[in-house]
Amino acid sequence: MSTFLAELVGTMCLILLGDGVVANVILKRTKGENSGWIVITWGWACAVLIPAMIFGGISGAHFNPALTIALAAIGKFAWADVPMYIIAQMIGAIIGAVLVWIHYLPHWAETEDQGTKLGVFCTGPAVRSYGANLISEIIGTFALVFFILGLGTVDMAAGLGTFVVGLVILSIGVSLGGTTGYAINPARDLGPRIAHAILPIAGKGDSDWSYAWVPVVGPIIGALLGAFFFAAIF
Repeated sequence: MSTFLAELVGTMCLILLGDGVVANVILKRTKGENSGWIVITWGWACAVLIPAMIFGGISGAHFNPALTIALAAIGKFAWADVPMYIIAQMIGAIIGAVLVWIHYLPHWAETEDQGTKLGVFCTGPAVRSYGANLISEIIGTFALVFFILGLGTVDMAAGLGTFVVGLVILSIGVSLGGTTGYAINPARDLGPRIAHAILPIAGKGDSDWSYAWVPVVGPIIGALLGAFFFAAIF
C-alpha cells in the first residue's frame, strides 16, 4: 500500500469513528444519546489508535497536517512529501464524514438543533472568543506533538508506543478538550466541515466558516511550537 493511500484510508477511519462517536452521543434517538463527554473522548482515542496501529508501519500514521508540517520543520519528515500527505488527509477526512452522515441518515431529521448537527462534523467553542479559542488549540496541539515526540524517545515493546498515543489523545480530550472540542488537527475539522457544507443534511444550518480558521491555524502553530520545543530539549 502506498503512503498516500495509507494516510487517506487512515484519516477516513479516524473521522468515521471520531465523528461517529459524536453523532452517537448528540444526535436524537440513537442508542448512545446523552452518554456524555467521557464516551466522546474515549471514542476519539480509539479512533486515533486503531488506524494508527494498522497504518503506522506504512505512512507513520500522521493523519494530521499540523503533525506532518511540524515533523518536516524539525527534519523528521521530507518537505517534498508534505503536500501529498495533506491532500490524502483532507480527502480521507471528507470521505469519513460522508460515511458518518450515511450511517446516521435517519437521525438528522430527528435532530432539530442545527448546531448539534454541525457539532457532529466539526468543532466549536464552548465560549466564543477567538483569541482564547486559538490559544486553546495551540496549547492542545503543542501537548499532542510534544508528547508524541517525547514518547518516541522511550524504549517500548513493539506496538505499545502507538497504544500510548491513544492515551495521549484521551488525556488531551478529558483535560483540555472542554474549551474548543480539541480539534488539534486541521484535517479533522476542515474536512468534515466541507462535507457538512456540501451534503444534503436534513435541516442543517450554516457551517460556521467564521470560526473555521481557528482549528486550522491554532493546531499548526501549536504543532510547530511543540516540535521546536522538543528539538530544543532533545
